[in-house]
Amino acid sequence: MTVATDMRGKTVLITGGTSGVGQVSARELARRGARIALIGRDRSRTDSELEALAMIGPGIAHTAYFADLFSMHDVRRVATEIAAAEPRIDALINNAGANMGAGARKETVDGLEKTFALNHMAPFVLTDGLIDTLCASAPARIVNTASDRAMVAKLNFADLQGVHSYGSMDAYCKSKLCNIYFTHSLSVRLSNAGVTVNAWNPGFTRTRFYDELPLWMRVIANLGAGDPEDRARTLTHLAADAERAGDTDTFWAYMKPGKMSVASRDSGAAEKLWEASVEIFTTLFGVPPRMAALPADG
Repeated sequence: MTVATDMRGKTVLITGGTSGVGQVSARELARRGARIALIGRDRSRTDSELEALAMIGPGIAHTAYFADLFSMHDVRRVATEIAAAEPRIDALINNAGANMGAGARKETVDGLEKTFALNHMAPFVLTDGLIDTLCASAPARIVNTASDRAMVAKLNFADLQGVHSYGSMDAYCKSKLCNIYFTHSLSVRLSNAGVTVNAWNPGFTRTRFYDELPLWMRVIANLGAGDPEDRARTLTHLAADAERAGDTDTFWAYMKPGKMSVASRDSGAAEKLWEASVEIFTTLFGVPPRMAALPADG
């Protein structure tokens, strides 16, 4: 039986923490005594969540930072802001994500396909900006919200962002496979740094996740969807519980190790994605990411 770990004195940074499983997990971690730092875009919703956290953990200085996670330049800006303000980060939870819904392919201000940008490149850029703080805070944890939809995907590195062939669900499934690959490649590079990296599958859950879909699709998507309170247990477990200390490069679902496809275990493809992500980062910012200097063998 899992024993709730005391989080007093710990700081947890989370994206997507104002609704759904992210919100539930943030509140549970606050109940355990953790200081929560949210990254939000909607100031009203984020401020409201800060008030709720303050009621749960009185006397703890929970805080929030603001960024548009579709903009890689804004993600990098907020990461720099956080790194300057936070002396330590004990857990980084890359939880924000979306399926951009049916329709034509859409691009961000950076020229990236929107699902790929939000679900993969935003966590990559954010983690890069905080990597020094995380390593200095060791033992620390990184948890990436993936999906079992990754198990039906395969990346086409000749058309990684669906310029020539695009389908919204295909793009979503591929972005979740990117989460698995990112988890693997980063865990290898941090294996001797005292920072663990794990991923998890929340499954179909009643959240705001489906807001980008047409109404009829949202109704169908939420039929039989799981309860956020139940599904968030896995996220909280990976981010905080002592039982998972030292575990890295794992994929969890429903409080146990999840099943993985052959493609999702392809370390060669994971390295190709890492190299592609480094190239995208370098093109956007004119400098390579800090994580590019991490040893590929740990």
